[in-house]
Formats: sequence, structure tokens, C-alpha cells
Amino acid sequence: MEGCRFVGDIFKLALKMLIVPLIVTSVIAGIAGLGGMEGFGRLGGKTIGFYALSSLLAILVGLVLVNLIRPGLEEGKPSKVLQTAFRETQETAGEAEKNRVSQAMGNSDRKASDLRDLFKKMFPENIFAAATDNGQLLGVITFSLLFGIAITKLPGAQSQSLVDFFQASNEVMVIITRWVMATAPVGIFALIVPVIFDTGLELFAKMATYFMTVLASLGFHFFITLPALLFVLGRVNPFKHFGAMKTALLMAFSTSSSSATLPVTLRSVQDNSGVSKRTASFTLPLGATVNMDGTALYECVAVIFVAQVMGISLGFGEQFVVVVSALLTSVGVAGIPSASLVAILLILKSSNIPNAEAAAFAILAVDRPLDMCRTAVNVFGDSCAAVVVARSEGEELPQLALKKNAA
Repeated sequence: MEGCRFVGDIFKLALKMLIVPLIVTSVIAGIAGLGGMEGFGRLGGKTIGFYALSSLLAILVGLVLVNLIRPGLEEGKPSKVLQTAFRETQETAGEAEKNRVSQAMGNSDRKASDLRDLFKKMFPENIFAAATDNGQLLGVITFSLLFGIAITKLPGAQSQSLVDFFQASNEVMVIITRWVMATAPVGIFALIVPVIFDTGLELFAKMATYFMTVLASLGFHFFITLPALLFVLGRVNPFKHFGAMKTALLMAFSTSSSSATLPVTLRSVQDNSGVSKRTASFTLPLGATVNMDGTALYECVAVIFVAQVMGISLGFGEQFVVVVSALLTSVGVAGIPSASLVAILLILKSSNIPNAEAAAFAILAVDRPLDMCRTAVNVFGDSCAAVVVARSEGEELPQLALKKNAA
């Protein structure tokens, strides 16, 4: 058992090592890279606008369902089995109870200042200190966004050199992340075995409600929200677009990687949905980098679920912090399997939820099938953006026309 704990600790440390550099390089590279794209003013504005809207709607869907279903509670109380799994081994039950009571007593005082505290955290006085402070990581994201926007305002040569540097740095971080995630089966096994040893197989049964909550949220966004956006904003037939994207969706589901699926997504959107190469080549690579509907939704549900298990009642202001954090960190999540774990760790730490690390790694027990589903949602969201933007640019897309075939 000690051997498992050691291997698990190494895996945890490797993932934690990635958080700051991966988020910083991803956000800066994604934002700064927009400035050098031809025609960004109109086409880019529409694309970013759609991505922001769809991601926000996805997060809100997850937020509503996780608060309605409350998968972390049993008969209105935190699940003891899950709480044991989420509690770090060095923390006693008495200390955990003391922490929960302290959190509950301070909850009413925090609610009034939650939004003020949020904006204060967005602007740390020392960015380097903030990078090492769990409660200030939101400031690192804000700084990265501002830095990326500022790069686009520089003269051409200066701007391009910085864009190249951060894009190359981001590629390096993605490669390192792939290396770490390649060890995920061993690392997750080493993390889960001690948890099962302590709690028994009952853990998986208790995680079923959480699993179904995430699936229901992803399903609602996939089958209701995104088709509604296609119909209302794009004036196209959502069912025809589902058919056009079936190959890309199958690829996304099987690989759990939106980046690996990108070539298939490009071909499906252009050949089957009729989107022009100009629009598809702009919106889809950008979406694979900065648009992660399913991931943002999953991050939100996971964080609220952990808070419920730990007996932490999150008020409106605190849940707003989670929504903003999920929206911003989804920009910096690499399009490779299970990379969202890095963002979940960041949000849990920024939200001051106790035992964040133990909880984040415990939910890995059911992560893989959820990762496959949310990747399919991510890819479908990217394709919907391409269609909506194409229609706004005057493209007809006869393959997706609303007219009945019999007409």
C-alpha cells in the first residue's frame, strides 16, 4: 500500500507542476495568436462571441443540474463514504468537522464580500507570489489574458516574436502534459487503490449520482443547447448537422482529444456541412484551443460536487467565482485526455475548498468515460461555431437547409 501511495504522490506532484506554466502559456498563446490572423476584426469577433456564449450556457446548465440533483449529498447531508475518500489521510475526522463548522459559520460573512474578493483576487500585487498562492491563481489567469491582449497591440515584428515564443512554449507544455498523462493509468490506479482500501467498493456506487449528473448536463448541452443555437442563430437544421459530424464525433469520443480530432473535424465541417475553407480554418483551430464547452461544464459540476461532499455551502457569490474560473480556465486546457484535471485542481484551490487535491484525484475513478463524452461535446461545439459564423458571413450551406426534402 505504501508503494501505491508513493507512486500516486509522484503523479500528483507531476500534475501540480504543470498547473501554472500550462495555464499561462495556453492563455497567452491563444489570445495573442488571434492578433495576427487576417480579418480578425469581424470574423474573430463573431467566433469569440459564440464561444463565450456557448461556454457560459454550458456552465450554467451544469450549475443548475448539480444544484438540483445535489450528487454529493445523501438525504440532505454530505455522503460519509465520499467524504472519507475526499479527506486527506493526515486529517482526522474531528479536524474535518471543525473545518466544516468553521466554513459554515463564516459563510454568511463571506457572502457579502464574495464579489469584492473575486475582483481583488483578479489583480494581485505580486504576480510571481500569486503563482505560488493557491488562492491567487485567478490573478495569474487575469494577468495572462491582459498580457496576451497587450501583445496584439505591439508593432508587427515585436508582436510576432512574442507570439512565436509563447506558442512554442505552449507546445512544449502540451508535450510535457502528454508525457505525464501517458502515465495516468498507473498514477490513477496508485491513487485509487488506497482510497478503495479505506472506503471499499461502495465508493463507486456513491459516485454513480455524480456520474449521471455530469452525463445529464453534457447531454442537455449537446442535444438541446447547441442545436437550439444552430437553429436560432444559424437558421440551419440541427439534425442534418449531427449527421454531418458523426465521423468527427466518433473520433472525439474514442480519442478523448479535440486536438487529435481537428483534421477530421475540419474535413467533416467543410465536406459534409458545406462551410467554406476560410471560415472553417479560422474557427475550428481556434476552437480546439480556446473553446471547451464540455470541459467548462464538467469543471463546474466537479467543483460544486466536491463542495457538497465536504459540507461547504457555496453562496451565489462563491458559485459565481466557480463559473468565472471555469470559463477562464477552459481557455487554457490542453486538448488532450484528462487535461481538465489541471484546471479542476486550480479552481478547487482558488475556491478555498478543503482537501482539494484528495477530492480531485478521487473523482478520477470515473473520469475516463466522462472525458470521452465531454470531448465529443467540445468538438460539436466547435463545429456549431463554424456553422453559425459561416451563416452570419452569408454562406448558404444547402446541406443543412431547413427546407424539407419533399419540398
